[in-house]
Amino acid sequence: MFMGKKKHVDLRSKIIDAVKDLIDIKQIDGLQVDENGHVIIPIDVDPAEGAQMEPLRQDIERAALAVKGVKKVTAILTAKRNAQDAGAGQGGANAVQEKSQPQRKVPSDPHGMNKNPPVDVPARHIIVVASGKGGVGKSTVAANLAVSLANAHGKKVGLLDADIYGPSQPVMMGDASYKPTLNQDKKLIPLEKHGIKIMSIGFIADTDKALVWRGPMVQTAFYQMLRDVDWATKDDPLDYLVIDLPPGTGDVQLTLAQKVMVDGAVIVSTPQDIALIDARRAVEMFGKTGVRVLGVVENMSVHVCSACGHEDHVFGHGGAKEEAEKIGVPFLGELPLSRTVREQSDAGIPVSLNNSDEKASLKFKDISAKVIDALT
Repeated sequence: MFMGKKKHVDLRSKIIDAVKDLIDIKQIDGLQVDENGHVIIPIDVDPAEGAQMEPLRQDIERAALAVKGVKKVTAILTAKRNAQDAGAGQGGANAVQEKSQPQRKVPSDPHGMNKNPPVDVPARHIIVVASGKGGVGKSTVAANLAVSLANAHGKKVGLLDADIYGPSQPVMMGDASYKPTLNQDKKLIPLEKHGIKIMSIGFIADTDKALVWRGPMVQTAFYQMLRDVDWATKDDPLDYLVIDLPPGTGDVQLTLAQKVMVDGAVIVSTPQDIALIDARRAVEMFGKTGVRVLGVVENMSVHVCSACGHEDHVFGHGGAKEEAEKIGVPFLGELPLSRTVREQSDAGIPVSLNNSDEKASLKFKDISAKVIDALT
């Protein structure tokens, strides 16, 4: 049941009142309160102030959490003011300045991420699953790769849904209503399901509403999901952390390159030419950031008619394999365009868990085995 409008407004007012002695209220931009009393507080700060702002962020979380009716608080440091200033030198909506304003030097760290140290994630291997464009089944591959690593190969696995604007793993993992709590070390407790640990912005933010976040907020949210989640311990680390990246080459990918030691990338593409062009760009991006490409997966390679068994190459066939050979990276395998895979994903039961589509399940097992071999 959703919180009434008046109650919702009253709770927001109480939160603002609780933190007003800690920070200029104008620095809070986009306070979110959902019907369960979960609160997200984006805080606009000057990146030049550096890591000294972390105690303030924690103080604000504590003050807001003390408000009656608030169940959980996530305060996120952003650097939007400086990003807007920087935009004048980088094109886009902020590229045109008023003539009366002096020209500003574009900082080398426009989103203020230099204040944050690299993250030492307790995982032996970090794998990213990426695509140059959306709609190629990247999240499906990431989910089934993680589940297959755990269930077919007996590995300790975490899955991080880093698609801030369009998180899909809460649905694919079958628990979109999960709301993480904090452990004694003030780290978010990930969902544990299908033999793996899962974290997504979809567990924290209200995904029924569009997240209208600028780049700094996206980068900070991703950084915090790496740093502030109880993935494992240094003494007992994950074997693999699989990161489901958003499509393209944007803010999350930049933060990843700056703050995390990634062991390898799996690129997902369909066989059609337009997808292959974008897949090539993704491979190029990882080459520039020094991340090894473990291989390319061709998704939706063939459709097999459930009535007659006829095979139809809806999006073409073999294009990803040819592209992988052309650019000199391994080809990990082909995955079918399968109604069962789609139905299982929508139902929150990854197809690699069972043999409802034996061909697809075996394909994921084979791909995950190749990933293990590549990193051994």
